[in-house]
Amino acid sequence: MLSTQRRKDAKNFKSRRIACLDRAFLCVFAPLRRAILVFGLAFSLTALAGEVRILVQSSPLAGFQYHAGETLWQEMREGDRLILVREADNPHDANAVRIEWRGQKLGYLPRAENRSVAAAIDRGEPVDARIARLRQHKNPWQRVLIEVFVVL
Repeated sequence: MLSTQRRKDAKNFKSRRIACLDRAFLCVFAPLRRAILVFGLAFSLTALAGEVRILVQSSPLAGFQYHAGETLWQEMREGDRLILVREADNPHDANAVRIEWRGQKLGYLPRAENRSVAAAIDRGEPVDARIARLRQHKNPWQRVLIEVFVVL
């Protein structure tokens, strides 16, 4: 009787240990599994669309009220492509990134959030931007939301 009980206990211990190892394996490899899934999805999207864009920044447009934004407001649409132009010689901000829409200067990436995008442009990495949201608002910082993407 005792040996039968010991066998049952050993079997229960072994099954609990295996279950514990299975959970540990899943905990350790779940991020890897997600990365593989994302990579596979990115690879599939690359094959279908020709490029993959990763959102790296979502920011309000700085200086909207000082540039062509007010006069172009009626023509601008959400989803419109924006051009990012690096202004390394800008006297107010060494990391300045100018934002243009159809060749017209709309403003800048906010100074507090432009360092990484400026560095990416300086390294020659392909960077893309678009108008994410337009809204009528008294505060010019609330009117235009832009999204910046790194293109893979």
